[in-house]
Amino acid sequence: MSHVLIECVGWAATAVFVASYFFARPTLLRGVQMMGALLWIGYGLLINATPVIVANVLVFSAAAWTIFRKERPLGGNS
Repeated sequence: MSHVLIECVGWAATAVFVASYFFARPTLLRGVQMMGALLWIGYGLLINATPVIVANVLVFSAAAWTIFRKERPLGGNS
């Protein structure tokens, strides 16, 4: 794969990551974080960097979990 294309994926991941700081709605923020993590996973695969892949699988999973978990009332007994 072209070195330029690989760098473009890395820069796109960086741009999405930085953009995530501008989203105030939690669900939208998590969605952007998930998209950034997917781009970083793709970049990690392209450069064969296991730490980048694993770190972003964890970020993606945490963001997805916070979107799809059931909200519990404050008090926590339900």
